[in-house]
Amino acid sequence: MKIPVSLSGSAVAQNALVLIAAVAGGAALFWLADILTPLAIAIFLLIMIGGIQREVEQRTPLPNRWSGLVAILIVVVGFFLSIAIIVNGAAGFFSDASGVTANIGPRIDEIIADISGIFGVDTVPTSRDLLNGIDLRGSLTTLAVQVQGIASGAFFVLVYLGFLLASQAGFGKKIVRMFPERSSRGDARQVIARVRSGVEGYLWVQAVTGIMICAAAWLLMRVVGLQNAEFWTFVIFVVGFIPILGGAIAGLAPPLFALVQFPDYWPALILLAGLQAILFVVGNMIQPRMQGENQNIDPVVVLLSLALWGKIWGVAGMFLSTPLAVMAMAILAEFKGSYWMAVLLSGDGEPYPEDGAKADSKDP
Repeated sequence: MKIPVSLSGSAVAQNALVLIAAVAGGAALFWLADILTPLAIAIFLLIMIGGIQREVEQRTPLPNRWSGLVAILIVVVGFFLSIAIIVNGAAGFFSDASGVTANIGPRIDEIIADISGIFGVDTVPTSRDLLNGIDLRGSLTTLAVQVQGIASGAFFVLVYLGFLLASQAGFGKKIVRMFPERSSRGDARQVIARVRSGVEGYLWVQAVTGIMICAAAWLLMRVVGLQNAEFWTFVIFVVGFIPILGGAIAGLAPPLFALVQFPDYWPALILLAGLQAILFVVGNMIQPRMQGENQNIDPVVVLLSLALWGKIWGVAGMFLSTPLAVMAMAILAEFKGSYWMAVLLSGDGEPYPEDGAKADSKDP
């Protein structure tokens, strides 16, 4: 096992300094969320570009320059295409033309009446009574408008990404200047390689398993006859990158809207059982085998990271919560004073995976 870097001073002072810095850093991240959220998304897009570029270089005869251009086009086009699908799909789905919003109130009344009849309730409340005057259709319309506001944030992500790509040329020289000693420079490159490898591995596993889930879910929704099956399929793929909550949304949202669309309960029950079975098989049998040591994070840490980053950066923080936890563990494990934190973050008590990243961290 690699020996952590030793820092001067007592362990108590070091740990106190780390905790104070963490609190101060969290406050700064919260107050600067509007600025830092697009930057964080751009950094992860940059990591994706690097991973795709290496795959293109290995599998095609394209040189470094052209493979980088192909990777940039794939990531940028995919990013904006995803936003367009979500924005247009949400706006169309919740519009009056789709017929969904108009059926919500009456259908909820029918469901409440059926449930009340099962339990023998004489006075049946209506959806209007339960919502206490809340304008549900107005709330859904507001939600659609907020989703459309994502497009403005995407512009800043693109700007940040452009500057990050431009600054890559001088990054190697900066590392040399920051770490004049060859050993320290090698450690720094190894940390960067480990972070990159962990994030790329996480994104790859989530993307592949997400495609598996979406293929089976789309087939199930088409067989049942759910409207906007393609839109729901894409939503399932996107929310798959949100730990814990993503699976809940993917397994419950389509059946809930099936209750509104169909007059019977069987389509919703079939969707609920089928989606839960798909998520269970992929999440408990396929995904753990693919993850290996790419996501050596304690499940409790995943939950806390989701809550923390969701509070600080909203939905974007939820998407980035697990990769950020991987980054934090890799950095904390490099220093003796914070190594115990990395051990707590890890899933098996060993923050350092079998280092395949070392091969990428060699100093030229």
